[in-house]
Amino acid sequence: MLILKLLILVTVANGTPVIIKKLLDQDLDLALDGGLNFFDGRRLFGPSKTVRGVVSAVVATTLCAMLMDFEWFIGIVIGSVSMAGDLFSSFIKRRLKMPPSSMALGLDQVPESLFPLLVVQPMLTLTVMDITAVVVIFSVGGLLISRILYKLNIRDRPY
Repeated sequence: MLILKLLILVTVANGTPVIIKKLLDQDLDLALDGGLNFFDGRRLFGPSKTVRGVVSAVVATTLCAMLMDFEWFIGIVIGSVSMAGDLFSSFIKRRLKMPPSSMALGLDQVPESLFPLLVVQPMLTLTVMDITAVVVIFSVGGLLISRILYKLNIRDRPY
């Protein structure tokens, strides 16, 4: 049951920005990096990483955590660190000269699911198998769900 709850929280953290983007389009769409470039001349994260996305992910994950009888701070930690993992992926992809919203198998799934689980591991006494199960299910499930969301016109790309 714990694995399922964690899987839901990580999915909420990563799915909320996609849904909010679809609902609000470009309203309140402020780039998290403020348009700043890294010393290599490329954007720090890119235009698809927004303040709105990060804030909505943390709020939604916190509310979801409380509904599942976790302490509120577990939701904040999972939402925040999941978004940090997503930003880490975007930062690396910009350094690899990959365009914004392009797919990098593994890099797009693992940090945003693994990082928050490593942080909450001592709080929830997660085992290596718990963490591995959530990361694998999230990674595979995310690829499948992404295609469904694309067909439903919620995502802009099928990945």
